[in-house]
Amino acid sequence: MKISVIQMEPGLSKEKNTAQALQLIQAVVSEDSPRLVVLPETWSCLGGDPETRFNQSEKLPPPGDTSPPQAPGEAYGFLQRTAREHGIYLHGGSIGERHGDRLFNTTLVFSPEGHEIARYRKIHLFNADTEDGSGYRESVEYDAGDQIVTYLADGIRIGCAICYDLRFPELFLALRCAGAELIVLPSAFTLQTGRDHWEPLLRARAIDTQCWIAAAATSGRHTEVSETRATFGHSLLCDPWGNIVANTGDGSGWATGRMDRGLTARLRARMPLLAHRAPWEVPLDCPKITRPPLDDNGA
Repeated sequence: MKISVIQMEPGLSKEKNTAQALQLIQAVVSEDSPRLVVLPETWSCLGGDPETRFNQSEKLPPPGDTSPPQAPGEAYGFLQRTAREHGIYLHGGSIGERHGDRLFNTTLVFSPEGHEIARYRKIHLFNADTEDGSGYRESVEYDAGDQIVTYLADGIRIGCAICYDLRFPELFLALRCAGAELIVLPSAFTLQTGRDHWEPLLRARAIDTQCWIAAAATSGRHTEVSETRATFGHSLLCDPWGNIVANTGDGSGWATGRMDRGLTARLRARMPLLAHRAPWEVPLDCPKITRPPLDDNGA
């Protein structure tokens, strides 16, 4: 499968952000012909104050409803329409989903026919202070999801995660146990943390799970209330051995690479990490695994 991760420099205007996303999707489809296109986290609205983010959020149709909604939100309708018009799987980064007077940070995935095939609500909310003194309190506005989500695209099981989820390897193990060969991570990683942790964490999660990782990120500066903040960018595709096979660097653009399922199968056969885990290291709902006998070297 050919995969493209799109890197955007979004701001407060959903209209401008949507136009930017469309331009980048049209360009990558024309030049690289990917089967799966991934947008970054909060691509439809980045920055502003809580009121702005709530006003730019959307009330979504019921999960699992494959019929076209009567009045889809602007971002929802854009993703649905764009996937169908270009005949691609579109992993729509994340947008703000209205949940009463609060929000979920929600991924939407659409099939080439324009059907919603996955909805994932970010589980781990970013409540942290960075070295420059910036404070992030995602839980003030957002509620946490509680469901592990995967979907099928051309027979490939794909797992969903968002940004701060990257720091929790247990989630990635659970996705591997659910059959994932590829894990997609839209992000708006901060510049301060991204410089030191973005690439090492992505490579580690790929190596941990023996999965491909597709990470689409935001880049550039935005204003949050009265504070200027920056996101790291450097969207990339990483293979199960931890090698980066495509990356964007800074600024808007994209990176495209081809996922080799044969490589995944060979690595997992040669080093069956999941089978070698002690029973207490494997989630209770993980499918039963037959443990191979040790070879002469004890490996």
